[in-house]
Amino acid sequence: MQRRHLMQLGAAALAAPALTARAQSFPARPIKLVIAFPAGGPTDITMRALADNAGKALGQPVIIDNKPGAGGTLPAQLLQSSAADGYTVAQIPLGVFRLPYTTKINWDPVKDITYVLNVTGYAFGVVVPADSPFKTWADFVAYAKANPGRLSYGSTGTLTSPHLTMELAAQQLGIQLLHVPYKGSADLMQAIMGGQLMAAADSTGFAPQVEAGKLRVLNTWGAERLVKFPDAPTLKELGIDVVQNSPFGIGAPKGTPPDVVKRLHDAFKQAMEQESYRTALARYDMVPIYMDSASYRQFAQDTFTREKALVEKLGLGKPQ
Repeated sequence: MQRRHLMQLGAAALAAPALTARAQSFPARPIKLVIAFPAGGPTDITMRALADNAGKALGQPVIIDNKPGAGGTLPAQLLQSSAADGYTVAQIPLGVFRLPYTTKINWDPVKDITYVLNVTGYAFGVVVPADSPFKTWADFVAYAKANPGRLSYGSTGTLTSPHLTMELAAQQLGIQLLHVPYKGSADLMQAIMGGQLMAAADSTGFAPQVEAGKLRVLNTWGAERLVKFPDAPTLKELGIDVVQNSPFGIGAPKGTPPDVVKRLHDAFKQAMEQESYRTALARYDMVPIYMDSASYRQFAQDTFTREKALVEKLGLGKPQ
């Protein structure tokens, strides 16, 4: 037993320098950060600022790869077939934690992703064209009650937070809406600006159009009113018991070495603290929301459990 103990100590002593060397040499080439929404939207713009800062901290470029569609879950799915070496990481939107309840998959969103850190969360709201007859949320609801299933609204995809929150609000209000999914904020804004929709439920990617006088905000979904839109009431103020801010962060493939995860964590945390990132977030009334690797994994577990109840409440689960 003494000999075995000495052998284990020797192996550990040999492994420690190897881990240190790997941490010091990583990364030796550019890192790919896969995000869930198209170029030009708030996720793309803010994550590019973050990636630029992280690349400087890592000494290698962090290259954004846009993979929109499937309710924001494609980057997480891509991690399942990527090498666990730290060179491919991905945005993890909240919709990832709903996936097993709505779609047949062979991987687990909690166990099969290495959680690096959380970086921010979306601010959401409902907007209509500036010339819409809906001047207030009360106008919106009155029309929906008088015209069941005819009031069209767009979201950034089926089973995304905007879609589910609108359906939850509709359920509480006893109204039926016509949902039209898009791949991301950029496509959704083009649709509502082009007259293809009566309303849009989105993260605050709509801010530039509102500030230009082209769209009107009917409500926002945080615990408090947004600084950028102080006249827009929250859902809770309107009597709808919902608060939605949808935190998201960065994950890596299952089995990514802890020293590589720490290197990524430290670089992205440093990137979050830079003024350029905070400025990009402020453009959409978003703020940094930091969780370290352990806290983010616990958040994933808690959210995975909570989202099951929401999907079941709305009757949107996959057939048994």
